[in-house]
Amino acid sequence: MEKYIKNIDLQTVSMQTLAFIGDAVYNIYIRCYLASRSNAKTGFLHKQSIRFVSAKSQSRTMDAIIEKLTNEEVDIYKRGRNTNIITSKHAETIEYKKATGFEALIGYLYIDKQNERLEEIIKICIDEIDKE
Repeated sequence: MEKYIKNIDLQTVSMQTLAFIGDAVYNIYIRCYLASRSNAKTGFLHKQSIRFVSAKSQSRTMDAIIEKLTNEEVDIYKRGRNTNIITSKHAETIEYKKATGFEALIGYLYIDKQNERLEEIIKICIDEIDKE
């Protein structure tokens, strides 16, 4: 994996690519979190994961954590949010854009190997959604 990550230039990589990576990274964290709490069937776990990974949830999460981000993280989020994207039929345009910005931030932190910060942000997100 390291071989591939080091070939991704954070200065030139598109925000859409970072969001693509961030989506996968966030999904794996959420799946591991849910599996750690329950040995339920995968169908049930998948339904539970939607609470965390949907554009609507990610948008609400961004609203809750934006004040906790550094200036650099806010910049990455905004660049991801403002990228040209095709909207989803499952979310409002603004929710989808916020979710894309969130995923770009997660992807950025992952590629930049800011693992401690990545886990800190994901924990805040999990705590926010679990409050609902």
